[in-house]
Amino acid sequence: MKILVINPNTSDSMTDGIARAARAVAAPGTNIVAVHPSFGPESIEGHYEEAWASAGVAEQANLAKSWVPSATVIACFGDPGLEAAREVLSGPVIGIAEAAFQAASILASGFSVVTTMKRTCIIAERLVQRYGYEHQCRGVHGTDIPVLSLEDCSKETLEQIEEASRIALVKDRSGAIVLGCAGMAPLCKVLSERLAVPVIDGVSVAVKWGEALASLNMNTSKLGDYAVPQSKRYSGFAEKIAI
Repeated sequence: MKILVINPNTSDSMTDGIARAARAVAAPGTNIVAVHPSFGPESIEGHYEEAWASAGVAEQANLAKSWVPSATVIACFGDPGLEAAREVLSGPVIGIAEAAFQAASILASGFSVVTTMKRTCIIAERLVQRYGYEHQCRGVHGTDIPVLSLEDCSKETLEQIEEASRIALVKDRSGAIVLGCAGMAPLCKVLSERLAVPVIDGVSVAVKWGEALASLNMNTSKLGDYAVPQSKRYSGFAEKIAI
């Protein structure tokens, strides 16, 4: 089984970190293929950057048609390009935010999200609404930690995330923490141990659910809006990613 993991930003080191987190939970025999777009922002911390990242995800999904991944994980908490990838690819495509929310809603009656920049809290709140978890998600908390600071996470950064999580658990009366950035994936184990509650990393959950759905021979429905995109001409730099 081959699982494609797309990091929607263009950071090589973050892609490597996400790949390690995915491989740490993958079953024996599962091959993790981690990639990032050939263009776009080095980190995603706003709507403009997310728009370009979505195009980059579409690019990588289109390229993956040549080898047909068993499942695909979109490894950015905004789930950019998720539905475009579902159109292009036949196997299940899972966004880490949607996966994390679903897992947290099973493990606790209420959960809090701890993320990076405070300006992205509104984006996360909209995702909660989009996926229908308003009643389970009791708060979204930004730390103003830049995404790229997670590439080489310092002791101080870890402690800042831990403290924000402790405040969230008390303030929101939550029973679990969702980590709101794929770059936080390597911190999941230590935070779970320190906080003594479920700490959910969407990368790990998405990989396991991708394996499960693929093993059941389940694919993305092509009846309706996830039908394969129509073939047409693209202009400019996008010409190379035309269907």
